Amino acid sequence: MHNNTTPGTKVETLTKIAGEFTQQSLDEQERHMQLFSIAQALLPQYGHQWNIHNLVTLKRQSLSRILYYNNLYQKIVDVPGVICEFGVQWGATLAQLINLRGMYEPFNHSRKIFGFDTFEGFSVVDSKDGDFSKVGDYATTEKYEETLDKLLTLHESFSPIPHVKKFELIKGDASITIDGWLTNNPHAIVAMAIFDMDVYKPTKDVLEKILPRLTKGSLLVFDELNCPHFPGETLAVNEVLGLNNLSLKRFAHQPYSAWAVFGE
Repeated sequence: MHNNTTPGTKVETLTKIAGEFTQQSLDEQERHMQLFSIAQALLPQYGHQWNIHNLVTLKRQSLSRILYYNNLYQKIVDVPGVICEFGVQWGATLAQLINLRGMYEPFNHSRKIFGFDTFEGFSVVDSKDGDFSKVGDYATTEKYEETLDKLLTLHESFSPIPHVKKFELIKGDASITIDGWLTNNPHAIVAMAIFDMDVYKPTKDVLEKILPRLTKGSLLVFDELNCPHFPGETLAVNEVLGLNNLSLKRFAHQPYSAWAVFGE
């Protein structure tokens, strides 16, 4: 869940739209949909350069997200290992990571990117997660992982060595699928682990299990840390690592996102 509130805009309530939380005011939600309508109308008119021209409807919040991951990716260029994102949903971050790899280390075919998700929303919600989250929140459409696989393959095709597939989607509850992944990838060092599952149990389970695969310099990225709406993520991190043991950093434009270099 990402905070999309415009500075100076009064927040009327925390609301859920299609299973996702937002802190947008009603006025901002209306302007957001106005932009969406314009984007829908313009996209077929852009022609061959649609992907560039479509930036005219990119919002500040989305651009901030891009800058955030651009900043993070540069921190692991000299760290060996793979990238794991736990909590993929529609795959926006995965697509960005593939493109950033193509920019910063286009010939590093060992930098495989793994995405873990149920694609059916939260499979379990613990009492430590509070009252906001419900089973099924943040679900995608049926069999969306197949569409996402095609999208990521296309993104990968625009960089060198496209015949070598350098990403993989792992569908299911990450608390369970992480075991099979660790067994099937005994060689894998985790250079960056992104935790965007929001809730307590899978965050704690996965964090505990990947610890032996981290190296000093690995990046741990948390998307809902210090977030009152998703307390489970902070509780899981504290129980596994201890907040006192982490030198947490933040990016100015991401209110609830934080990261730490493992071993520092």
